[in-house]
Amino acid sequence: MSPQDAPTDQIPAEHSEPFAATGAEALPPPPFQAFEAASPALPFEADQPAVPPGPSAWARAGEEVVAGLKTLVAAAVYATLIVTFGFQVARVDGLSMAPTLEDHDRLIVNKLVYELGEPRPGDIVMLYYPLNPEKMFVKRVIAREGDSVRIVDGHVYVNDVPLHDDYVPAEFRSHDDWGPQIVQQGYYFVMGDHRNNSSDSRHWGPVPKKYIVGKVKVRWWPLQDAKIF
Repeated sequence: MSPQDAPTDQIPAEHSEPFAATGAEALPPPPFQAFEAASPALPFEADQPAVPPGPSAWARAGEEVVAGLKTLVAAAVYATLIVTFGFQVARVDGLSMAPTLEDHDRLIVNKLVYELGEPRPGDIVMLYYPLNPEKMFVKRVIAREGDSVRIVDGHVYVNDVPLHDDYVPAEFRSHDDWGPQIVQQGYYFVMGDHRNNSSDSRHWGPVPKKYIVGKVKVRWWPLQDAKIF
């Protein structure tokens, strides 16, 4: 094969010229393998450590879902414990406690307080309706066991002492007469603050302590009317 017929990818262009005759034997062009061996190796290719593949997007999404479910379950457990043993969220339906509490107010009721102590006159309480315990009312404690209650022209007397009920506006007062009656052992006399628009102990008698669920501690909604009692 003549130099002109040699493949161009094996013989560099500078060696393609014919050798001049100088009396010495012409040397053949160096083999192409010499150029390959002389080419520098890339040292970093063999030295790079193998990188393990990271978790896939589906695996990460699955982990996030599991973490979210754990959070929801924990929140549900805590909420159940709080509602069962500590506090309860309630909503007011009606106006029997106006103007102290309005329709659709949201409340937080402390259920532990009466496990440690007794209801006191003036407390706002959540209770089971004695004639139908499936219903719940919110009322104010007026008198406790052993107290004598009498109402004259809408004015309440407990043990013949006028009740300080300035939380009742004049237009919300009733003008009825009731009693006197002594509250029996283990019972409480309750009334709504809207005296002329409330079904309470004047109509269905005192409430046993076991029917008193807890004490209203906070009105948290509406926010602008939030209050601690």
